[in-house]
Amino acid sequence: MKRPIRVKQTFRLQVEIGRDLADYARRKRVSQASVVEAALASFLSPDGADRLEAALSRRLDLLTRQSERTERHVTIGNETLALFVRFWLTSTPPLPDSAQATAQAKGRERFEAFVDAVGRRLGKGRTFADEVTRDLPGVPPKDA
Repeated sequence: MKRPIRVKQTFRLQVEIGRDLADYARRKRVSQASVVEAALASFLSPDGADRLEAALSRRLDLLTRQSERTERHVTIGNETLALFVRFWLTSTPPLPDSAQATAQAKGRERFEAFVDAVGRRLGKGRTFADEVTRDLPGVPPKDA
């Protein structure tokens, strides 16, 4: 096996750093030159910092996209609820007291059917937010 060509370098270190270098090399049972060489290779290598920055950047991009998607879904949900409540309040006449019990029982029955329908849709992976945004210009499909 061929040994790499070595170049002699002369430089000065602060006393404390020189002492730390000597202590570290002695503890690891390696030469001070090999410690300095490894430290310089690590310091001068663009890979370490670049890899960390790239990984953090990818993670932040993912979190940003997730946050934007959540914000969009919350906005759609809020608008949907607000429109429904406005419609319901403006179009539903008050009931006479004699019809309250029947209306409440029917309301509970209809609500249970509604919850079941939402559960089935979500179980199939379909969401109202996707349905609302599907036909909007400039909004890519969910699976694109």
